[in-house]
Amino acid sequence: MVSHKPSDYNCPFCQVVKGIEGDKLETRQDDIVHRNDYVTAFIASSWWPNNKGHVLIVPNEHFENIYELLDEYIYQIHRLEKQIAIALKKVYQCDGVSSRQHNEPAGDQDVWHYHLHVFPRYDNDNLYACTRMDSSADQRKKYSKRLRDYFNTERLAKYHSSTLAIPHIEI
Repeated sequence: MVSHKPSDYNCPFCQVVKGIEGDKLETRQDDIVHRNDYVTAFIASSWWPNNKGHVLIVPNEHFENIYELLDEYIYQIHRLEKQIAIALKKVYQCDGVSSRQHNEPAGDQDVWHYHLHVFPRYDNDNLYACTRMDSSADQRKKYSKRLRDYFNTERLAKYHSSTLAIPHIEI
């Protein structure tokens, strides 16, 4: 496949995954809501006015687009997409969820690292008719904190439900 990234491209999503922050990097480590060995999910720095706090899911390894993506990453990305969708419904109280992904310039890709958008949707939100806007780190904090808290609570609940109870034995 043809690469569309410039020869001097410094991938912002690779920097996020590696924990690098800098003046030119919009996404901060505080924006991350979930991470495992394969994927990282974070609040996007560009928002649509009626769908604030949408999440990007990226593979931790650099793949420019879907054509390069390995199957084990596809599974992990879509597994997390489902978890993020459930979290958005519970935490944001949204009416629905939309996901979308872009490849190559003609497909509207603008960052040369595979990424999947997961949007909270609301009745009559006009997502596809609106122009995106930038968000500040402070604006993103309240969304990332709420989702991180949700995932931490879910992990704790799963841990407690998976521990074996000692059966009561009548003597």
